Amino acid sequence: MSDTRVAIAVIHGMGSQGETPQDPDAISFSAGLYRALRGYMAPEEWDGRVAWREIFWADILQSRQDKYVEEGLEGEARWLWAREFVMHRLADAASYRKVSDNPTDIYQRIHGRVEDALENLETVAGGTTPLLIFAHSLGGHIMSNYIYDMQKAVALGAPWVQSRSGFQRFETMAGFLTFGCNIPVFTFAYPRDQVRPIKRPGTRIPADKRLTPWWENLNDKDDVLGMPLGPAGPQYEAMINAGELRDAWINVGNLFTSWNPASHNEYWDHRNFYRPAAEMIRKALLIGPVS
Repeated sequence: MSDTRVAIAVIHGMGSQGETPQDPDAISFSAGLYRALRGYMAPEEWDGRVAWREIFWADILQSRQDKYVEEGLEGEARWLWAREFVMHRLADAASYRKVSDNPTDIYQRIHGRVEDALENLETVAGGTTPLLIFAHSLGGHIMSNYIYDMQKAVALGAPWVQSRSGFQRFETMAGFLTFGCNIPVFTFAYPRDQVRPIKRPGTRIPADKRLTPWWENLNDKDDVLGMPLGPAGPQYEAMINAGELRDAWINVGNLFTSWNPASHNEYWDHRNFYRPAAEMIRKALLIGPVS
């Protein structure tokens, strides 16, 4: 069997995922996708070749959100289920914003989880391994920001980034898969022509082995939180025209969820999502170690 491997980091989005930190090696919110891919792909494609780690950050916000609901809303307010939806989704999005570089800020604490997960994944997979990022919902915005900040720090020669490995600087990153993506929601604070996407990562991957497109953005038409990236600004549109980014509508969910906004949580184990994910993995497996 080939020594070629692919490292996959999966990040969740907004919502109630748990109020306690999980074990770094645990597979929880992404278990449905993990099982679906493992069952769909051949053993020689998966076993011993795919390293999988989750980026879990929900507990940073959820315990405080739950406490507020318990102390301020339960037994008093009406439409509690709707208020909990707002608390565990809109509050996540509202809380995740850069206020300062203080490591205690929510933005920095969540990015700290990304950093920890990537270090763990590198330890397991090795620093020359092609990296894929699978990001659901708000997780796509988090990873876009994290990669943008990293690329900016590298370009400016920031001292702190010198201690990061090439893997952690996304120099071996082959692909980005966003689903239920709401990045466009966060772009309206800027003039449309100043909305800047991340640049193609994977700078150490040979040009003839790079994925085209390297960024795939998949959304269900009934998922009100899933949106195409192309219309967000001319630079995203240019990525589509250059073949770097693909926006696509898919249908996920079951009889009860495929036709309504509940489809937002139905991507993980649906064939219309895990099959394109598997194809991205297969293409990344062909890259081999990145020197």
